[in-house]
Amino acid sequence: MNILIISTSDIHGGAAIAAFRLMKALQTHGENVKMLVRDKYSDDENVVQVGSKARNKWNFVWERGRIFLGNRLSRENLFDVSIANTGVSVTEHPEFIKADIIHLHWINQGMLSLDEIGKILASGKKVVWTMHDMWAFTGICHHASACKNYEKSCGSCPYLASASRNDLSHQVFFKKQEIYKNGKITFVACSNWLKELAEKSSLTRGHSVVSVPNPIDTKIYFPKDKTQVRQKLNLPIDKEIVLFAAVKASDPRKGIDYLAEAARLMTQHPNNVLFLIAGNRGEEIEKQLSLPSHNLGFVSSEKMPEVYNAADVFVTPSLQENLPNTIMEAMACGTPCVGFNIGGIPEMISHGKNGYVAAYKSADDLAHGLLWTLYQADSETLSANAREKVLAEYSQQKIADQYKEIYANG
Repeated sequence: MNILIISTSDIHGGAAIAAFRLMKALQTHGENVKMLVRDKYSDDENVVQVGSKARNKWNFVWERGRIFLGNRLSRENLFDVSIANTGVSVTEHPEFIKADIIHLHWINQGMLSLDEIGKILASGKKVVWTMHDMWAFTGICHHASACKNYEKSCGSCPYLASASRNDLSHQVFFKKQEIYKNGKITFVACSNWLKELAEKSSLTRGHSVVSVPNPIDTKIYFPKDKTQVRQKLNLPIDKEIVLFAAVKASDPRKGIDYLAEAARLMTQHPNNVLFLIAGNRGEEIEKQLSLPSHNLGFVSSEKMPEVYNAADVFVTPSLQENLPNTIMEAMACGTPCVGFNIGGIPEMISHGKNGYVAAYKSADDLAHGLLWTLYQADSETLSANAREKVLAEYSQQKIADQYKEIYANG
């Protein structure tokens, strides 16, 4: 069986990393898998880049420009939506021609146009589409938040300044509806939460919707001696370390304001906490925290397992999440996690067993969860349960088997 994974990137961004890991998981368990991407960052020979840099840049600019014009020249929400009006051609590519299974992942920002998706469906090949956000079953948005217009036909989009019943979201929704009629799609949600949302959309009617989580290599992410790791990273041994991984600190959806408030509330209780920040622009977070912090800056994926192992707890105050790779990675290293009750997070964190699920947008409960995990819970039990959860539900073998079943039977 020849499988072709199609993604905007291979290892840049959470969705791309998940797709790349799936390729590795399937290859490890006997499948022939290639990956077609617009932006290649790895040196993996099984990843094939398509489109010229000039053409790819033009596709990106043209799509954003169309959204900008359709939104009355407003930059607000410019990257919260995608219209897929342009992209690269893949259906005539040799890897596409010899593939038995076409497996789409996150294909926005100029990778695939809706017209190209129509050609893929019309090819007669089996199409599987792993959804890392809501875009596949909405008109144009990646996260609908409280809006439920996607359940019928979109329109009156809260992301558009020019919202109306026949706005850009409705037009794209209708086009998707017509294109999806060209074939059958097996939509795969990375969480049960996303699956339930997808099933409510009229775009998925007549197609299959299933839930399969992302895989992780538990031989790369595994528990290590905490003292040795901290000594190697020049981190204090006598501190309770709270890890936060920040890709883009300025993104309000990452919940930095709630983390800052939680840290302030924690100062009202005796503690010996050090916040450890990994990622770009971590200095922006440091300035907002009321407790001592240490900024590691950008950390390569190869070194992240050690960083997870150095922490006593991993916190994610995100306000929009599907199935975060970071939580999975931390848990695989035996590090308990604390996060809000949103998206797929409560499916990963078993409240009180391997971490703490805080009430949504409650900085007070987030602070309570961190203090409970650090000072009241049995840390060894939480750690063991976190690792066991990953081995039982997210291992490469487990996820590869589930996808092989989908490829074979749908």
